[in-house]
Amino acid sequence: MYTFSSRLKTFSIVLMVLGILGIGYGFLMAPKTTADVEAILEKEAAEHHGSHAATGSHSTHSLEHSVTATSEHTETEHHVQNDATMADSIHVDTIAIASATDSHNDVKEVKEIASHEGHDVHADHEKHLKHVLHQLQNKPWAALYVACIFVMLISLGVLAFYAIQQVSQAGWSPVLFRVMQGIYSYLPVGSVIFFILLVLTGMHFNHLFVWMNEGINVVGHENYDALVANKSGYLNVPFWLIRAAIFLIGWNLYVYFSKKNCLLQDESSDNSYYKKNFKMSAAFLVFFIVTESIMSWDWIMSVDPHWYSTLFGWYVFASFFVSGITVIALVTLYLKSRGYLEYVNNSHIHDLAKFMFGISVFWTYLWFSQFMLIWYSNIPEEVTYFITRIENYNLPFFGMVVMNFVFPVLILINSDFKRLTWIVSMAGIVILLGHYVDFFNMIMPATVGDRWFIGIPEIGSLLFFIGLFIMVVFTALTKSPLLPKRNPLIEESKHFHY
Repeated sequence: MYTFSSRLKTFSIVLMVLGILGIGYGFLMAPKTTADVEAILEKEAAEHHGSHAATGSHSTHSLEHSVTATSEHTETEHHVQNDATMADSIHVDTIAIASATDSHNDVKEVKEIASHEGHDVHADHEKHLKHVLHQLQNKPWAALYVACIFVMLISLGVLAFYAIQQVSQAGWSPVLFRVMQGIYSYLPVGSVIFFILLVLTGMHFNHLFVWMNEGINVVGHENYDALVANKSGYLNVPFWLIRAAIFLIGWNLYVYFSKKNCLLQDESSDNSYYKKNFKMSAAFLVFFIVTESIMSWDWIMSVDPHWYSTLFGWYVFASFFVSGITVIALVTLYLKSRGYLEYVNNSHIHDLAKFMFGISVFWTYLWFSQFMLIWYSNIPEEVTYFITRIENYNLPFFGMVVMNFVFPVLILINSDFKRLTWIVSMAGIVILLGHYVDFFNMIMPATVGDRWFIGIPEIGSLLFFIGLFIMVVFTALTKSPLLPKRNPLIEESKHFHY
C-alpha cells in the first residue's frame, strides 16, 4: 500500500495556499469602474508618449491614426465587441489618442475632425473604456478558467487512456492501472469546481463568453450580432449548462464504476468484473469521443463565436491526451523513486515515452493542418483567429510549438533516451507547460485581448490546481494496493520486456 508522505502533502498544501493568495490578488487588483480603466490607460499613454518623446512627428502621426481608427470603430462597433483582433486594434488606437492629445489644441482638433465626420468621440471613448474594463475584469477569471479546465482535462485524458487499455486488452499496462485510477480520481473534484465556474459564468459574474452578452440576440440592441443570434438555439446558457452536466456526469459515472469493478475483480474468483469493465469501457469510449468534441466547442471554441474549425475537437483532444499520458509517466517515475511499483520496469517507461512522443507528433500534425489551411485560404472570418494570436501572442503562440513539438521530438526520438528517468521527466515537464500555454492561447485572446500577461493570477491559479491535483491523486493512491491482483493480464504485464 502506498503511504502519502507528509512532505509531499505539505508541499501540495503550500501550493494551494499560494494559489489562493494569487487568485485573490488577481480579483482584488482588477479595475472596478471605467474611471479605473481610464487611469490605467492614461498611465500607459504617458509611458508610451515618454518612450517616443525624441520623435517630433510622433504626435502628428498618432493624431491622424487615431482619427482614422475612431471612424473605423464607429462603423464597425458591433464587430469590435465580438472580434478580438478589432478590439485589440481599438485599444492601441485609444492609447494613441491619449498620447496625441496632451494639449488643448490637439483635443480640439480631434473633436473638430470627428465632428466633421459625424462621430461622437466621447461616446466612442466611453464604449471603449467599458470594453477594456470587461477585458481587465476577465483577466483573473480567465486565468482561473484556463488552469481549471487544463488540469481537469488531464484527468479526463488519463481516463480515456485507461479505457483504451481495457478495450484493447493491452498486456503491458495493467501494472499501471492503479496509477491511472489514482490520477483520474481527480476528475470528480475537478468537475465540481469547473461546473461551479460555468454556472458563475452563466450568471454573468464575468464576460468570458461574448455570446452571453445582454441583447446580443435582440434586433436593434447595441450588442446585436446576427451571426451569434443565428446560433442562439445552441448557444444559450440553459442548454449550455445542461450539456455540461451530461458530459461531466457521464464521465464521472465511468470513473466510479470502472474503479469499483477493478477493485471487485481483485476479490473475485472469475473474470466477471473484468468483462464488465471491458464492455463498459467500450461504451464509454463511444460516449467520450462524441462528448469530447462537443465539450471543446462549448467550453473553448465558443469564446470566439465568429470562428470555427472542423479539426478543433481532435486538436483539443490531442493536447490533453498527451498531457494525461505525460502525467502517468511522471507519477509512475515518482512512485518508482520512492520504492513502489516493483514490477514497473524500463520497458513500461519506454512505452509511456513512446506515447508521449507519438501524440506530440499527432498534436503537431493537427496544429499545422489547422493553421496552414486557414492561413493559406485567407478567409477574413477564419484567419482573424490566427492574426490575433500572432500579433498579440507571438511568443506564447510560437513558443508552444517549440515546447510541444520541437523539444519532445528532439529529446524522445532516441529509443535509449525513452528509458532514462531524468530525460523522460524533463521532457514531461516541458510538455505539460507547453500544453498549458496551448490552452492559454486558445482562451485568452478572446477574453482579455491584448491585456494578457502570465503574472500572479495565472501562476496562482495554476499552483492552486496543481496542489489540489497532488492532494487528491496521492490520497486516492493510498486507498488500494498499487498492483491489481486478479487482472487476467497481470502476469504478462509484470514480465513485460523487449
